[in-house]
Amino acid sequence: MKPSIYIGALLAVAVSPAFAHHGTTPSYDLGRQWTKDAVVTSFHYANPHPQLFVDVLDEHGAVEHWSLELLPNPAGLLRVGWTKSRSLKALAPGTKVKITIAPARAGGTVGLLVKITDANGAELVSDRVPYPEPAEPATREP
Repeated sequence: MKPSIYIGALLAVAVSPAFAHHGTTPSYDLGRQWTKDAVVTSFHYANPHPQLFVDVLDEHGAVEHWSLELLPNPAGLLRVGWTKSRSLKALAPGTKVKITIAPARAGGTVGLLVKITDANGAELVSDRVPYPEPAEPATREP
């Protein structure tokens, strides 16, 4: 066989792990986002993406149990000060929140959490984690 075939096969194997996980955005229908009041039932701060579980009332007043994936991973949340303990406190079971989600294209009660606000309207987490600019070096006073 030609060496170029070996090189091509080696490259295909080497880059395949890069495509293994990153199917998050295509899995959800960003064009069908909706916002509703919800009650947190559980929050899991874990890799590769934290999970939020909430109860939402459907159009008939029945409770639906939703599982939501956060787009920022724990490292992204840490960059903006959302530690595990802060997240577990702010998203404790029973907490009333307003969520905006993109439902799963496959259907069901699964979605991508686009935005969540607390009872006062303060944004807790969104899919747009603002990565802060590097701090300016501290200047020493003489």
